[in-house]
Amino acid sequence: MNTPQVVVVMGVAGTGKTTIGPLLAARLGVPYAEGDDFHPPANIAKMSAGTPLTDEDRGPWLDAIGDWAQGRAGLGGVVSCSALKRSYRDRLRAAAPGVVFVHLTGDRALIEDRMSHRQGHFMPTALLDSQFATLQPLQADEAGVAVDVAGSPAEITERAAHALGSLPEPIG
Repeated sequence: MNTPQVVVVMGVAGTGKTTIGPLLAARLGVPYAEGDDFHPPANIAKMSAGTPLTDEDRGPWLDAIGDWAQGRAGLGGVVSCSALKRSYRDRLRAAAPGVVFVHLTGDRALIEDRMSHRQGHFMPTALLDSQFATLQPLQADEAGVAVDVAGSPAEITERAAHALGSLPEPIG
């Protein structure tokens, strides 16, 4: 991957998007944006109360991330975003056609264990079931890679960078 691309680090809550995103951005030499920072306060309040977001709730959030990604086109960047549904990823691609996805995947028990040890995060472990129920993994026709989250953050980051390096260059 020679052309700086915008990478969306995606996956269910607890897969390490906020940990791996900045590490991957540093490894690639591009800026990082925390996807949670794009949520309106109403979304954070809803999730903090243990209520899953609706597609309608996610719309403005996805649009804000898409705008950021579009602004980084040709410059590169990494942003975290759960991007659980194909329709959400399609919305991001509509805003920034060159984005690629790093789907952080892992065993549910490992992810739940990691979530239970987080401090100061608004997403309760009670919402993990709804996250997995909503998840539509990357499809073969989507630009991106799946990376297992077993291992240290450094190991996961290296696997992600290596997998991104094996992607074909974008056409256009």
